[in-house]
Amino acid sequence: MEIFKKGVVYDFMGKRIPFLGLSVLLVIASIGLLVTKGLNFGIDFAGGTIVQVKYEQKAPIDKIREVLNDTQYKGSSITEFGSPDEVVIRITGTSSNLATDIGDEMHKLLDSTGNFEVRRVDMVGPKVGGELREKGLMAMGLSLLIILIYVSFRFEWRFAIASILALAHDVIIALGAISLFNVEVNLDILAAILTILGYSLNDTIIVFDRIREGVQTSKETILNKVVNESVSKTLSRTTLTSLTTFFVVITLFLFGGEIIHGFAFTMLVGVIVGTYSSIFIAASFLVQLKFSIANFRAKEAEKQKRQKEKDKLRAMYEQGTV
Repeated sequence: MEIFKKGVVYDFMGKRIPFLGLSVLLVIASIGLLVTKGLNFGIDFAGGTIVQVKYEQKAPIDKIREVLNDTQYKGSSITEFGSPDEVVIRITGTSSNLATDIGDEMHKLLDSTGNFEVRRVDMVGPKVGGELREKGLMAMGLSLLIILIYVSFRFEWRFAIASILALAHDVIIALGAISLFNVEVNLDILAAILTILGYSLNDTIIVFDRIREGVQTSKETILNKVVNESVSKTLSRTTLTSLTTFFVVITLFLFGGEIIHGFAFTMLVGVIVGTYSSIFIAASFLVQLKFSIANFRAKEAEKQKRQKEKDKLRAMYEQGTV
């Protein structure tokens, strides 16, 4: 299925400077948010306790806060969870007495606020949270390193650097959006970030594969023209893939409920930014890195020459002439 007219070449590289400028602004703004506002780490990474409470009527949030302010749970965050009759109480730190059931304790403390049931109690120690945060960052760093090695072997080092820059661009902007909208960062968000890495890399590799094919088969010697032709050929495929994913993720975001809201939001931002970077940014980085068509073709010709010599020697060996 073709969304865009087949054979039409769009001048993406002619407009690469404005798009690169936009990306630089978004990245700087995202880094600024991460430095000044930071990320809202959930209990998975910061440690603490979450108590999910469902009332038979609308939850009296102000009264719950007033009751807890007179206890050891003063300063707890109390927010609506999906519906007006359900709330989540986030408590910094964990119960000092492991023999005490915090669910039972909440039942006693909040007894005067109405009829309710405690639906969930999650508890993570600060040490475990720190370890999860450290391992999460390590997983992301290792992913980028392995991607760099893989793309270097499959293509050429400039392709690898360009792909890593594009992936870093996508992740930084996604983290900036998470910080801007104060999305709670937990293991689900980490999973979404790693999914964005894979999704964006897949799109970028397909574009780079077509660029390499264009360099090998086209008689064109100007890189910008080869890139324009290659990206234009993949445009329908990239758009269809992105729209399919977008509709699934927007459905999860709108109707999936509070539990996966953060995951769906992160994926939504990642799909949009990943598609944008695959079309407008990744190839622009390749041009900025001064990729040479002449040098690439000379290396490919040398590889083919060596392969032919190997095939010739193998044939002579099999015929018994060597």
